[in-house]
Amino acid sequence: MSVTAWLAVAVFAAVYVLIATERVHRVAAALGGAVAMLLIGATGPEQAFFSESAGIDWNVVFLLLGMMLIVSVLRRTGLFEFVAIWAARRSRGRPYRLMVLLILSTACLSAWLDNVTTVLLIAPVTISVCTRLGLPVVPYLIAEVMACNIGGAATLIGDPPNIMIGSRAGLSFNDFLLHMAPIAAVLVVVLAVLSRWLFRGAFSYDPERAAQVMALRARDAITDVRLLVVSGVVVVLVMAGFVLHTTLHLEPSVVAISGGLVLLALSRLDARRVAADVEWETLAFFAGLFVMVGAMVQTGILTDLGRAAAGALDGSLFGASMALLFGSVVPSAVIDNIPFVASTSPVVSEIVAASGGTGEAQVLWWSFALGADLAGNATVIASSANVVTVGIADRAGHHISFWQFSRYGLVVTAVTTVLAGVYVWLRYFVLA
Repeated sequence: MSVTAWLAVAVFAAVYVLIATERVHRVAAALGGAVAMLLIGATGPEQAFFSESAGIDWNVVFLLLGMMLIVSVLRRTGLFEFVAIWAARRSRGRPYRLMVLLILSTACLSAWLDNVTTVLLIAPVTISVCTRLGLPVVPYLIAEVMACNIGGAATLIGDPPNIMIGSRAGLSFNDFLLHMAPIAAVLVVVLAVLSRWLFRGAFSYDPERAAQVMALRARDAITDVRLLVVSGVVVVLVMAGFVLHTTLHLEPSVVAISGGLVLLALSRLDARRVAADVEWETLAFFAGLFVMVGAMVQTGILTDLGRAAAGALDGSLFGASMALLFGSVVPSAVIDNIPFVASTSPVVSEIVAASGGTGEAQVLWWSFALGADLAGNATVIASSANVVTVGIADRAGHHISFWQFSRYGLVVTAVTTVLAGVYVWLRYFVLA
């Protein structure tokens, strides 16, 4: 590797250590790392700001911004309090029952929305219901964002990496539903069972608080019926736009930002107050992270690693499948799985072509998707949904540290990835 490439690796490693140890705020660390990459020449302004493969993914940034605007308006209708009271009453105030309800609801929602949109909608509800029941917020947020990452793996539109993989491989919505949904459903149930042990300290039942919540009427939480109706119409149109974006030839980011701005205009709210609710720190963190990972792509480091791995597979379809599944876990856990998939999918395409291109070789794409999606649970920065959830928690006064998340995430990632490996082996090599 060149001197610049080695310097890029050093900068990335230093920033990762700063984020992991929390010696420097993650936003400052990411933006500082991005500046360092520019200064050492690992990337340039043209690549950092305008390159689709090695720069800031503006589609992700504006998708987040649009959905944050929508959530900011929705918050003013009382909808989140309504859902929080409904969930608390449905679970009868029982903490573990509530967590299972949130896990299942989040996973189902994430399969039909992208996982970032899902956590933007569900995290405020979780904070509200946990506050009402006197429960610790952090375990519930971590459990549901993990359910979000697993549930999102089920469909083409559920997780941004799936959209990129489907586009490059020519895989349809039904293809993902047929091959990914079965194992995703199993893993959601596994997560619900595993959570009983992982978060066992978060299930303290308070009969008095539970009784108070059971006495509430969810309908009373709605404060602005007109705004709720308008928001509902816009949200339905945005969701339809997400599902039909390939037919409409519109990027999901365009759909989201259009919906956010239209809703803001129709809401008659003070735009400054709505904008104040946007997670600007999260957006800045993503920008810095994209520039750093883009620099790693620009210097050829990730591509070289991928090709070296491809050369070591020696034509074995089963070996290639397992290598893609388990080999995607570590890099997807270290960097956000969106830029990882963007930079690695061309290498996977070469491996698939060398293995026959279609038919049996398609298992390589499913292995790659499972590895990248499930690794999103490993660390705070492994998935966009994780970063957004941590930002929401911080603004609500509930800090989630890197190691606090990873303590649970690494266990869940290990268990679900092994089960996914068994699924791939049984379905495509034993029972095929």
